[in-house]
Amino acid sequence: MEARATEMKIPPPFEEALRRHERELMRFLLRTTRDREDALDLFQETWMRAYRAYPRLDPDTHLRPWLFRIASNLCRNRLRGLARRSRVLADGDCPEHDVSNGVAPGADAHAQALDLKRALARLSPRQGQAFAMRKFVGLEYGEIAEALGCSEESARANVYQALKKLKSFR
Repeated sequence: MEARATEMKIPPPFEEALRRHERELMRFLLRTTRDREDALDLFQETWMRAYRAYPRLDPDTHLRPWLFRIASNLCRNRLRGLARRSRVLADGDCPEHDVSNGVAPGADAHAQALDLKRALARLSPRQGQAFAMRKFVGLEYGEIAEALGCSEESARANVYQALKKLKSFR
């Protein structure tokens, strides 16, 4: 019997992984949180956790879905924390509901953006994350499944349900 050396797949250096995925990860976090400061905090926390876990990472792990899984888990934890601290706001207390009587340039685009933001907020967290990963970042369904810790069929179903709900909000 001939002894064969097994090829070891070594993950790229951490800095390279950061450069390669930072833009799409930030875009995902911005779309998921809809708040720049929260997204920046979660982005930093994602990279800190990834950095700490990176030396123990299995060489066969796909970096992109692994990073999105960390970010998705942090987003879920953030939503749980917000739900615990949230209070009901009256429509008048919410700045999104303030409507000026004058017509400003780009008001239609602004109104459409607010409508989309409200529609996205109505999605379940999993549907919102799957939708953002697919439509805003361009991840494949297998990568979404790996990031969310579900089957590929479940990832497809979440994106489909999100699209269906978004169409019904029009």
